[in-house]
Amino acid sequence: MATTALSRNPTLGCIYRSLASKITLSQLRSTNPPFRPFHGFPPQSLLRPPLPQSEIHLDAIYRRFLCSSTSTTATAAASQASSSTGGSSEGDSGKGDKSDQSQNTSEQGKAVRGGPVSWLSFLLLVATGAGVIFYYDNEKRRHIEDINNASIAVKQGPSVGKAAIGGPFSLVNHNGKAVTDGDFLGKWTVMYFGFTHCPDICPDELQKLAAAVDKIKKSAGIEVVPVFISVDPERDTVEQVHEYVKEFHPNLIGLTGNPEEIKKVARAYRVYYMKTEEEGSDYLVDHSIVMYLMDPNMEFVKFYGKNNDVDALSDGIIKEIKQYKKVKA
Repeated sequence: MATTALSRNPTLGCIYRSLASKITLSQLRSTNPPFRPFHGFPPQSLLRPPLPQSEIHLDAIYRRFLCSSTSTTATAAASQASSSTGGSSEGDSGKGDKSDQSQNTSEQGKAVRGGPVSWLSFLLLVATGAGVIFYYDNEKRRHIEDINNASIAVKQGPSVGKAAIGGPFSLVNHNGKAVTDGDFLGKWTVMYFGFTHCPDICPDELQKLAAAVDKIKKSAGIEVVPVFISVDPERDTVEQVHEYVKEFHPNLIGLTGNPEEIKKVARAYRVYYMKTEEEGSDYLVDHSIVMYLMDPNMEFVKFYGKNNDVDALSDGIIKEIKQYKKVKA
């Protein structure tokens, strides 16, 4: 095993031989146990007879030279092997880098040649977009046609529903005669709700109604019956209403009744009224300021507020009457 170690390591062998040259065989043999510089050394195969002094000196020089040469040779060989190994590794690395670079270049070339979007995918995208646009336009056109057809059907169909204004009533006129809504059938009627003690609004509205009635008869030849219904049954007796209506128009009909009858007719025509500023027997009544146009069947046609003057009121009534006759014809 020692021999194998010395043969594998030149430096160790050189050191061992240098030491062995200075130790005579007699010294080795005289040692008890025999002198061995290292465990297991020297082996018997390496021991030799002692040399003369001059030869020992020359042999030592020669062995040093051999050791230095062997060391230098071993160092050079190791350096050469390392350089060759590094060169081969660098070459391999260089080759690997070149290979990777060429592979990347080829891949980039392929990406550039192929491109992210091919012509086929571009054509498919254009075709899909055109299809979506066509479908959207078609649906939009169909939706518009459905709306137009629905509006035409509504225009051609019969009128659906009317305002829930009006209803049966039973009152007393300014002559003391009991009247009902049936007494006004076959006539165009304009009804106004107020009270005889009204300081300004009711007189103004009744004057406007009287003027409009005369204008309608003169311009269109249509008879319209003006009707005044009191919302103050406690003070508006038959006599009071009689004196009041004759101040505005000879054809104006005044109606009154007990509190329950007035409440019922006011509710039927959606009229609001309430006492205000009561001081003994002198008070005012807050109420709706509206005129209702009723057709010959005593059905509600249209209402007119305080903002309509004589011309607007008369023209509006004439227009509604002509439209009514046109539909009935």
